[in-house]
Amino acid sequence: MDYATLLPVLKQGLWVLDIGCGTGAISKDIARYVGSNGHVIGIDNTETFINSGKETYKHVPNLELIHADLFEFESTQKFDLIVSARVLQWLKNPVDAIRRMSSFLKPGGMISILDYNHEDLEWKPQPPESMQAFYAAFLKWRADAGMNNRIADNLAAHLKELGFHSIEVLNADEVYKKGENYFIQRAGIWSAVAELKQIVEEGYLDESTRRKTIEEYNHWVETDAELMVMKLKEVRGRM
Repeated sequence: MDYATLLPVLKQGLWVLDIGCGTGAISKDIARYVGSNGHVIGIDNTETFINSGKETYKHVPNLELIHADLFEFESTQKFDLIVSARVLQWLKNPVDAIRRMSSFLKPGGMISILDYNHEDLEWKPQPPESMQAFYAAFLKWRADAGMNNRIADNLAAHLKELGFHSIEVLNADEVYKKGENYFIQRAGIWSAVAELKQIVEEGYLDESTRRKTIEEYNHWVETDAELMVMKLKEVRGRM
């Protein structure tokens, strides 16, 4: 399950709401752990993801996937657990999002948020200078757009601000080592990110550097790369 720190809190019979569920890959795993007496609703604002998940996981009877934006979603059902994985990093208003999530919690219910600190990404050895330049531009592009590059480190304070208690912070770093299965694909994620032409279109990087980044980084991943650590934390609390 791609949310391993969550496993100890998953119990039979829980009602769970998964915010920003994508295709429902994590949602269907949660559904398995909460069992037939539990239920999982996953929402995402990208309709193609929801449609794909409905088809892929149609055999999971206690999973419901809904195309909806968090700020427009309505439900009379209250939930024991609300989860959101790698979502708040993309929002300009994470505190408002958490506040909205909390409105769907049962008294004593738990919220669990899994997200990154992008500023502490670790590579060994350092990747080519072109990637380092791209990554700096990527962080600035995000920051200028109002996204928090250190959201994982701020989540505990946000929960406290909103009145949560029993707040816990768990390390969930994604560690990829050379020689492991799928290392090239996982370390190579930044080539896929560098495909984002928006960073060039908005003036944060020139096109030749972007192209050079992809070429040189792919070569580095296949030859010199030994380790990549993406800093990730799960932060949970109760109302």
